[in-house]
Amino acid sequence: MSARVPLYFVFASALAPVALTRAAEVDYLREIKPIFTQHCVRCHGEEKEEGGLRLDTAEYMKLGGTSGSVVRRRGGESLLLQVLNDTHEDIPAMPYKKSRLDEAEVARLQLWVEQGSPAPDTEEPGRYLHWAYAAPVAVTPPDTRRAEWPRTPIDRFILDRLEAEHITPSPEADPVTLLRRVSLDLTGLPPTPAEVDAYLKDTRTDAYERAVDRLLSSPHYGERWARPWLDVARYADSNGYSIDAPRQIWKYRDWVVDALNRDLPFDQFVIDQLAGDLLPEPTMAQRIATGFNRNTQLNEEGGIDPEQFRIEAVFDRVNTFGTAFLGLTVACAQCHDHKFDQISHKEYFQLFAFFNNTVAENEGVLRIPGEVTKAESTKEALESVRAALSRFLEPYGADVEAWAATLTHEAREKLRPATRRAVELPWAEQSLAQRRAAYGAFRPTDEDFRTLNDRVADAERKQPRPVTTLVMQELLAPRETVVFVGGDFTRPSTPVKPGTLAVLPPLPVDNPTRLDLARWVVDPAHPLTARVMVNRVWQQYFGRGIVETENDFGTQGALPTHPELLDWLATEFVARGWSLKALHRLIVTSATYRQSSNVRPDLEEIDPLNRLLARQSRLRLDAELIRDVALAASGLFSPRLGGQPVYPPQPDGVMTLGQVSRTWTPSTGEDRYRRGLYTHFWRATPHPALSVFDAADGFSTCTRRMRSNTPLQALTLLNDQQFFEFAVALGERVRREAPGDVAAQIAFAFRTCLAREPTQTEHRRLVELFHQQRSDGEGDEASRDAAAWTIIARVLLNLDETITRE
Repeated sequence: MSARVPLYFVFASALAPVALTRAAEVDYLREIKPIFTQHCVRCHGEEKEEGGLRLDTAEYMKLGGTSGSVVRRRGGESLLLQVLNDTHEDIPAMPYKKSRLDEAEVARLQLWVEQGSPAPDTEEPGRYLHWAYAAPVAVTPPDTRRAEWPRTPIDRFILDRLEAEHITPSPEADPVTLLRRVSLDLTGLPPTPAEVDAYLKDTRTDAYERAVDRLLSSPHYGERWARPWLDVARYADSNGYSIDAPRQIWKYRDWVVDALNRDLPFDQFVIDQLAGDLLPEPTMAQRIATGFNRNTQLNEEGGIDPEQFRIEAVFDRVNTFGTAFLGLTVACAQCHDHKFDQISHKEYFQLFAFFNNTVAENEGVLRIPGEVTKAESTKEALESVRAALSRFLEPYGADVEAWAATLTHEAREKLRPATRRAVELPWAEQSLAQRRAAYGAFRPTDEDFRTLNDRVADAERKQPRPVTTLVMQELLAPRETVVFVGGDFTRPSTPVKPGTLAVLPPLPVDNPTRLDLARWVVDPAHPLTARVMVNRVWQQYFGRGIVETENDFGTQGALPTHPELLDWLATEFVARGWSLKALHRLIVTSATYRQSSNVRPDLEEIDPLNRLLARQSRLRLDAELIRDVALAASGLFSPRLGGQPVYPPQPDGVMTLGQVSRTWTPSTGEDRYRRGLYTHFWRATPHPALSVFDAADGFSTCTRRMRSNTPLQALTLLNDQQFFEFAVALGERVRREAPGDVAAQIAFAFRTCLAREPTQTEHRRLVELFHQQRSDGEGDEASRDAAAWTIIARVLLNLDETITRE
């Protein structure tokens, strides 16, 4: 077996202590030196030696200062532990007048001292290579005693740790639970009763692997895995800020779905999105892919400085780049040198330079040849509301002209460009659109105008128009990039050229472009990109990543629970051609993934948060998937992929909550029953059923959704119009498709929602509820039956198990 990186004894400073039995040798460079660097070397380093003490190498610690060695014991605790635990008679608690170290950090330091303070002989003062900045190494999976349990190399890493703690893994989940789990994980849709039956009848030894391959080849796989990436890309269908006008960028969303379904290698997936426009002879698809960087907000308020918000958009692109691909809090260096990580303020603006050479934010619009949006209202309806608005505005011409004549040059410059052009014309020469803009600036608080204007805007939006999408477009002559003091664009200072972080591998070219940056970040030798991505995929399957702080691989982030496994997955990901489907298959076919998620009393003390993965994790579905599961059960589900956003029903009044009141006309026909992925997402006023189930807000990159648990969620599933429609349809489906008596129909309804058969108690209670509701109902027998089945369906769609991946 090859040499292995030492396993961590304690996971990370931010994590609760876990009672572990094995005392593996502490890794000084990974686990100890970062603590001293963060908390101690400002006062005890090369530049400052309080008490004659330096703590930037282990050798200096052993030499000590005026009070002697800090690590060697003198009849009791070492001096280091005394000052950390505030037990020294003369020296105050350390860090001095700062927050105390947490219990996990102190425990790690104590173990290191007890082991004799081991450290490498070649340590450099004041410097260390953080574990995440060293390229991952392909290690040999460890041998284990339970040789029959592992199904993939993943399991040997997991089992090695479990065996060291004298923990046995959980048994495999039952076949139905396992099929439902992997179906939801790979496609976001539950298995149908027919698919469950076929799976249970398949006696081949590779039946599960065949099911996995079927799911990976489904077009719904791309939809399922597009959603977490779109969270990273901060995708939304509106511009944000207070006006939050609608935007067309859904072609980018469809590109992501298609790229995932094609299993586009992840390195090319990244290059196309970061710099597809700079590729030699880029295809239409590669230009569309650059929408990744155009998902920034766009401020359309009057009186703004466009340059300020262009720069804000570039800041957003730099920060998103750092989080999405490097897993680093690069944004912390926007105003000053990073307080903890090796990222300087200057280096931040070197990254800024890569994104600073694109056209203005209101430009960079790509028209898709031969495509127009679908009409949602007639031309006659548009002409009618335009005529009503024109009649309303006509009497105000003289007032608007008089007001415009009083505007100073400064006041005119604060107007939006379209409004400024309008007021420069006589009222008689203004178009209706210009009159709308001019009157809106003249009397912005007139509700009767605003109402008519919203009706016109809504009708215009529903007319066919060219399909466009926002893309990156480079300037012919690059802008000069300078460092902004304190991140303030009004305080320019030193010019900088495009460049990356000194702590990471250098760019191999002079005068690099955004394309060079994209190629650099997916170089197989890059220490972060593959690790960050496999960790994020792992997080989706187990609820937390191997590095729990999936957006922070820096010195303040959590240490990997299984560092060797993380490196093995990263190197394997690259070795398999950056194939995401291969990575998914590797994980979901593992014995680790296939374990039961049942809670085990024997783990409550030793591993309450399941970091060692002695069982699977039970995870509530994401907001969009909750809709999808209910849609699938109801029989209303539309399998169509892609296209412009749709408008499922939502409560009245939602669209009045933003600064600009808008209308939300529910879609009809097939569009009413599209997947949650396709719901039009307004940043300022998102669909409540998405917000209540913790959907990302689209304002900034999101690498992990929270999972809250509130009464509003149950009320949404019971009373929201869309879910009530699903319940009615499910009841109708049961009566239409399920043969036999009520007992058989109940079993069919239960399996449709949960895949499994109901227990005797569950079945009996549902049958009793059905008969009670039917007997208490009103109307004829058919009406009472329909009402009773709707109640049963509402119960099933509201079950915790229905919206949970076991």
